[in-house]
Amino acid sequence: MRRITSVAVCLVTILACAALGGGAQERKSFWAFTGPWDPLSDTSLRANAARLDVAVTGWIALDSLTGAPLLPSAYADTIRPASGTPQRFALVTSWHGQGFHAASIRALGSDPARRARAAGDIARHAQSMRYTGLVLDFETLKGGDVPAQLAVMRAIADSARARGVTTIAVAIPAEPDEAYPTRELIRIADFVLVMLYDQHWSGSEAGPISAPDWMTRNLSRVVGEVGASRVVAALPLYGYYWPKGKSGTGISYAAGVRYAQREAIRLSRDSASWAMRGSGEHSAVWVTDAALLGELMEGVEKLGVKRYAFWRLGQEDPAVWKLFVR
Repeated sequence: MRRITSVAVCLVTILACAALGGGAQERKSFWAFTGPWDPLSDTSLRANAARLDVAVTGWIALDSLTGAPLLPSAYADTIRPASGTPQRFALVTSWHGQGFHAASIRALGSDPARRARAAGDIARHAQSMRYTGLVLDFETLKGGDVPAQLAVMRAIADSARARGVTTIAVAIPAEPDEAYPTRELIRIADFVLVMLYDQHWSGSEAGPISAPDWMTRNLSRVVGEVGASRVVAALPLYGYYWPKGKSGTGISYAAGVRYAQREAIRLSRDSASWAMRGSGEHSAVWVTDAALLGELMEGVEKLGVKRYAFWRLGQEDPAVWKLFVR
């Protein structure tokens, strides 16, 4: 009886340690962005919400000159998944009109009163919409904008947390960039969300959106700076269509297949990048399919990162959902 009791105590101790994280593997977490302007995005979320931990459904844009949040949002957030799964976050972004506007961050960074008002407005909106997290997306900044960016981030994070928002993530580019000093950003944010896509983009020559070796190289650098537990690996669900001699256009997997059929392009797997791609006399198509996404996710897992994010719903190869296994 004493031996049985001793064994039982040991088992209880082991289970308690596991519950506290001692030796236990962290559960995978899947985040996904919606495109609130795209009905297909909402359709995808409604069909697959149970597979997600976080859905970024809100859109809070900053005015390109003053930095004030444009509320109510131009994109109404009417999605209400079943209670509990997933959590709903909002994107706070300097994208407005046709591009990112660094001027909005500079305006807020240089004016404490304006910054406080903007942060308060964002926090109150997040509370009213019951968002539990915010993703801050301030792209195209320069090295000299770091103090302004940090001041704006800190004001938004402090105000949001005071009103019940529990998670703050900041989006950073995959490639090293002095405008996004990871170690300084992580002192304010809970997570850095590394945008591991647009290796080739609309303004570049045709090529892979996120090749596994490119992804691994960039993600491993960030993991080395802040640790795997503070990283969200953001991966693509989309592709690009490049007409010869013109800028590319972002497309869904389904649109890529349609373009290829229309223009008699044979899509095949690129052995170097794992992407599905093809080119014809007048255009080139590169798209992300389930096989490529699986390869990217495997690379993320090997680096110890457990949080994945996907840009964006409504663009995916339907077969990707079999990969969302926690």
